[in-house]
Amino acid sequence: MNVELDFEKRYRLVREVIETIVLTILMFLVIRLAVQNFNIEGMSMEPTLHDKELILVDKWSYLFHAPTRGDVIVFVAPPEPSQDYIKRIVAVPGDTITIRDTTVIVDGARLKETYVDPKRQGNLYAYKTISNMLVPPDDYFVLGDNRIGSSDSRNWGFVPRANIIGRAALVYWPLGEDNNGLLPNVSNVFANVHQAGGAPSSRHNGAGVLDIDGIFLLIMPGLFVVFSRRRSAQKLLGQRRNPVSLSHLVLKLMLQFPQYLHLSASGALNSPAALP
Repeated sequence: MNVELDFEKRYRLVREVIETIVLTILMFLVIRLAVQNFNIEGMSMEPTLHDKELILVDKWSYLFHAPTRGDVIVFVAPPEPSQDYIKRIVAVPGDTITIRDTTVIVDGARLKETYVDPKRQGNLYAYKTISNMLVPPDDYFVLGDNRIGSSDSRNWGFVPRANIIGRAALVYWPLGEDNNGLLPNVSNVFANVHQAGGAPSSRHNGAGVLDIDGIFLLIMPGLFVVFSRRRSAQKLLGQRRNPVSLSHLVLKLMLQFPQYLHLSASGALNSPAALP
């Protein structure tokens, strides 16, 4: 028996186990820090998001830029801090907003909101005067796309920046719905909105522009898998050994990314009971 060869095999096995554990922990941390899955409860964002859908929320991109008009965000609800809400930003700090019945005007520009279904248009809070209201620093004015069935900034005021968890980026479950995939870019709705003396705050300028944050969110797990497989391949090129390694088994697990997200702890985005 070759003791030196046996020791080398054991050393390689232990090293591979340690590397695999480290890579797995890093992948887990990256996923948890960058994205989180949430369960939609309620119909306040119809027709953009449906009740009982599962979505991915991008938590990393707002570390590099501020939330912008048109973003669908998840946040700690100001009226109910124990719950998370999901709404769309229509006005950012420094904007002035006016709401006349169902007409929304931001910085003097009337919005043609393509994401609002005319059948779901309405204003339960028309009795509250919102006229040339200035959005304070670090606050955001949000509305649900289902205007006739949403409790939002018309009712309880602004969303502080500190309350924002992240941007809703992707609908991934159930499959076969009419809104699966990345949420559509609606920056064209706000194309005519300009703060006095400033440029438009939206990071996109027009419809059809690729959502870079969302695309990165999708490819990030794939980049990890490619990197890990490349490392495994480099090892195998210099060794005669069984191609089925522990790394490959872990990579198979990582490829089941959607299932992992589905099983992990998720937060419910609750609409008030009176407004399903």
